[in-house]
Amino acid sequence: MKKLRSIDTFTEGDKVQGFYLCVEKHLRYTRTGDLYIDIELRDNTGHISGKIWDNVSELSSKFNAGNAVVISGNVESFIDRLQLVVKKINKATVQHYGRYGFDPVNIVPASKKDPQKMWQEVQLVINALKNKQLRKLVSNIYKTNKKKLMVHPSSIKMNHNYRSGFLEHVLSMAKVAKKITPLYDVDKDLVLVGVLLNNIGKLREINSEYESDYTFEGNLIGHKVISRDMIRESIDRIKNFPDSMAKKIEHILISDLGLNSFKYHKTPSFPEALLVHLIDLIDSKMSLMEIALDQDQDLGFFTNQYNYFRTPLLKKDGSK
Repeated sequence: MKKLRSIDTFTEGDKVQGFYLCVEKHLRYTRTGDLYIDIELRDNTGHISGKIWDNVSELSSKFNAGNAVVISGNVESFIDRLQLVVKKINKATVQHYGRYGFDPVNIVPASKKDPQKMWQEVQLVINALKNKQLRKLVSNIYKTNKKKLMVHPSSIKMNHNYRSGFLEHVLSMAKVAKKITPLYDVDKDLVLVGVLLNNIGKLREINSEYESDYTFEGNLIGHKVISRDMIRESIDRIKNFPDSMAKKIEHILISDLGLNSFKYHKTPSFPEALLVHLIDLIDSKMSLMEIALDQDQDLGFFTNQYNYFRTPLLKKDGSK
């Protein structure tokens, strides 16, 4: 393959080749009735519109909206905007194109942290649990869902809303839990199990494709109930798992702070449950603050007020 090009390097007249995310795909007709494909492409550096004028039927069968794609084409200018005239296109997967330089982190927002290292750190947290049955519960769920955990976002539009964001969120909460549990009269293992499993249902509530969205199950049921179902299924396979401990874990899952509209809402009613939700709240809000600061493009000491917190935020270095 030729040198891979990112969208921010495109200039009129370039012949380019690279990997991108096909955000939109539409079959359209020209004024003369000829069929063409109108697409929108994105990578971590920007986005660009694309057109497929030739071999439309053949190329259309090779990809869909939401796919990562490998493309070669020519950059042209249309109404003072660059567009890519696509000559070749195919669906890109790590299996087939990894050796040519395809890496999903280059086409979608991703955690700045290495997911492999995060996975190893989470495994150390799990293996350090003193209660053997709790350790087995968490270990079984995490090993079963490892493939998803490595890439899953924690949300679609809120905190940790990027590739491997779920793992980053869980690891951060576990680190906080290990620091603060010695300050209180709580069961450290139960708190850690709480932060590791509290949102586990998001693995089925949200799809982990390049363009995240809610699944059919996620739309109808939501991650709270899905989490409870996943943990019940796992507990049923563990011999003599204490019923009282199972009920405490379920309470942590379905209790929360400030969700009065949720019909299954329970206020945390014991210290470990309260601590899990406060830790979740802290890490979620810190992520949202970081996202707001990173995305702001305004000049000056403060961001604009159009962010989650609805107030101007002081930039880290005092300017931008």
